[in-house]
Amino acid sequence: MKLIMGMAVVALLAGCVSPSDLKSNNPTTTATTKKSPRDYAVCVFPKWQDARSEAVMSETENGYRLVIGAMQMTDELLEVRKTATGSSVVFYQRVAWMPGVGRTAIEGAVKSCL
Repeated sequence: MKLIMGMAVVALLAGCVSPSDLKSNNPTTTATTKKSPRDYAVCVFPKWQDARSEAVMSETENGYRLVIGAMQMTDELLEVRKTATGSSVVFYQRVAWMPGVGRTAIEGAVKSCL
């Protein structure tokens, strides 16, 4: 029984995808905007929440991070960092080619708020 439980735990952990793991992939979108990190993040975040209610936003040392995930997997990650002329925007998706709930709206928000 212990062996089965141990294998189940290993299988669950193998499925975890953290924001750091997602950043090891190439970004889906890289852009700049003249908006401040706060203005850009405040534009994107409500649209993400409309598409996927589990979206969360947090302030970082030099900007904002928006994350959407479920079941210990990060599906989308948006990092907004302050630059001398506004903000840099880097958007990562776990499986960019796969359709998902709200995926079009999420990606659209990243681009429409630039």
